[in-house]
Amino acid sequence: MAPLSPTVARWELMLRIRRRRTEFDVNASVIAKELGFTLSYWSKVEKERILAEDKLKKLMSLLEFDPAEREEMLRLREIAKQRGWWSSYAGLLSSDVARLFGLEYGAQRIQTYESVLIPGLLQTADYARALFTNDLARVRRVEIDRWVEVRMRRQQRLVGEDPVRLTAVISEAALTQATGGTDVLKRQLRHLASMVEGHPDTVDIRVIPFNAPGGALLGGATFHLINFESPLLPDVAWSETLVHYQLIEDVEPVHHLGAMFDSTVADHALPPADSLSLIVSKADAL
Repeated sequence: MAPLSPTVARWELMLRIRRRRTEFDVNASVIAKELGFTLSYWSKVEKERILAEDKLKKLMSLLEFDPAEREEMLRLREIAKQRGWWSSYAGLLSSDVARLFGLEYGAQRIQTYESVLIPGLLQTADYARALFTNDLARVRRVEIDRWVEVRMRRQQRLVGEDPVRLTAVISEAALTQATGGTDVLKRQLRHLASMVEGHPDTVDIRVIPFNAPGGALLGGATFHLINFESPLLPDVAWSETLVHYQLIEDVEPVHHLGAMFDSTVADHALPPADSLSLIVSKADAL
C-alpha cells in the first residue's frame, strides 16, 4: 500500500465530488450558493483549497453520498490537510512540480523514460549535482544544494516498506555520457546495478541499446507515467523538455504515452538481466 499523500487525498476527494455533481447534474453555481461561497471562490476550492469539515458535510448531504462514502471522504480530508515533505520546499518548487512530487509519493507504480540522462529517481547525489551545476539557466547556484536534497528525498519511495514499483527505460547513451566526469558516472552506474540487485521486485531498469532498430522511437522525450492504488484515480503523466513541463491528466494522451512505453519495453529495450549486464560492463570499463 502506498503511503498517504495529501496531494493524492485532496485529488481523490475533489474527484469524488466532481463525479457526483456531474452524475446528478448539479452545476457549480448551485453548490456555491448552497455553501455560501462566491462562484470564484468555489472555483479555487476545486483547484487548490480544502473544504472546512462543516462545508464538506453539507455538500455530501446535498449530493446524497451514502454513510460509508461520507466517512471515507472525511478521512481523505484529514489526510489532505497534512503537509507532505515537498511542502518544506515551497519557495523552491513551482506548484506543478510540487504536485508531481505529491503524486509520486502516493503512487503505486511509476514508469519513466529518459533518452540521454539517468532518471531523477535513480540519480546519485553527485550525478544530480553535476546536472544542476550545468543548468544555471534554470537553477540558481545558491539553490543547487537544496535541489540535490529534493532529488534525494524523492528517492525514499524506492526503499523501505511498501516501496513504489519503478520501471525505468533509458538509452545506452545515458550509460555512456560522462555527466560529472568519469568517476561520477562510474559510481552512478554502480548505483543503478545495486538498486536492481537490492530491489529486484520493485526496481526494473531497461536499457535501449545503440543497435536497437527502433531505439530512437521516442526521440529526446522525458516522461513519467504514474499509477495509483485507488481504482477511482486515473493514470497521469508528466512530460518534460528543456523549456517546458506539464502534468497530463487527459485520458487519451496518457493512454498514448502508456502504449508507446509498453511498445518500447517489449520491442526495443533489453530484458532485465541483459540490461543489468550492460550497466555492469559499462561501469567495469570506466
